[in-house]
Amino acid sequence: MKRRLLGTYSLLTAISVLSGCNAVGEKTASISVIYGSAAVISLLLLAGCCIVVKENRRWFTVLFSSVAVVNSGYTLLSLSSSLEAALWANRIAYLGSVFLPLAMLMILLQVTNTKCKKRITALLFALSVIMFLIAASPGILPIYYKDVSFETVNGVGTLVKVYGPLHPLYLVYLVGYFASMVSVIIRASVKKTLDTPSHAVVLAIAVFVNIGVWFIEQMTDIDFEMLSISYIISELFLLGVYLVMKENKRLKALVKEKTLGVTEESGQPTAADNVSDEAKESFKRGAEVLTPTERAIFEAYIEGKSTKVIMSELNIKENTLKFHNKNIYGKLGVSSRKQLVEIYKAINK
Repeated sequence: MKRRLLGTYSLLTAISVLSGCNAVGEKTASISVIYGSAAVISLLLLAGCCIVVKENRRWFTVLFSSVAVVNSGYTLLSLSSSLEAALWANRIAYLGSVFLPLAMLMILLQVTNTKCKKRITALLFALSVIMFLIAASPGILPIYYKDVSFETVNGVGTLVKVYGPLHPLYLVYLVGYFASMVSVIIRASVKKTLDTPSHAVVLAIAVFVNIGVWFIEQMTDIDFEMLSISYIISELFLLGVYLVMKENKRLKALVKEKTLGVTEESGQPTAADNVSDEAKESFKRGAEVLTPTERAIFEAYIEGKSTKVIMSELNIKENTLKFHNKNIYGKLGVSSRKQLVEIYKAINK
């Protein structure tokens, strides 16, 4: 874990050096180099993410891929020599920019153990597709940009835009996602679904860094897209929190396992030792007739998963879980989750 943190700090330092503290005029000549470097770093991080994240990888892959696509688009735009090439590069950049906040929100829901219905995820994905089609319309329809032309400044390609009637939709799109992310973090802090308050702080930083950078870019005339750097920083924050929480869960499970081992080695009788043969047989018969959903809940209880995690993984509400519990307990002949685990251990000693 220390090596991972050291690597993260080293990468952040390298990014800071690349972005530099020079005047805007001096930066312009090296913008293509910075974008290219950011694109290479993004691709390396994507490869690293695929190696490090073993479980629940889908949205992390989408996030890291989106950042790589954004920076690749910025690089191609800076290297463009014609309007058509610049428009295609702009579309590539928007492809990553549109799906990036969706991935960030899904990861926040994941690390805070906040459930999200599949139909809501599908709706958000559909909205992202629509937003991308609107943002990709320049050169085809005058709805996102009324007019667009191409210029080369100090060897760097850029688009000169006149915003169209649908351009404000992108602002609404981003603000909506940022507000949702903040709400998820606040909810997680209140319900204490995060390991420590510091995790909530780190997640908030990951969100507000992008909000702040985006507003700075809207209020000032800067040739360089600072979001190319802030996106990398944000994905590192999210990955860091995920890895720390995963390590904490592993350590807790290890401590629990050792504690149980000490109890068994001490020779003291446990609750599992007092289970009758009749209760064991009734339990086995009941386990054979569990439905697929009941089986999933049963196995989750055996693994020691919390109620919130189970509801999140199965995408069910508390009342639905209680309904399944009643059926499971009735079939197994137990009266509680604790008794269920005890008899299971007695059978599998």
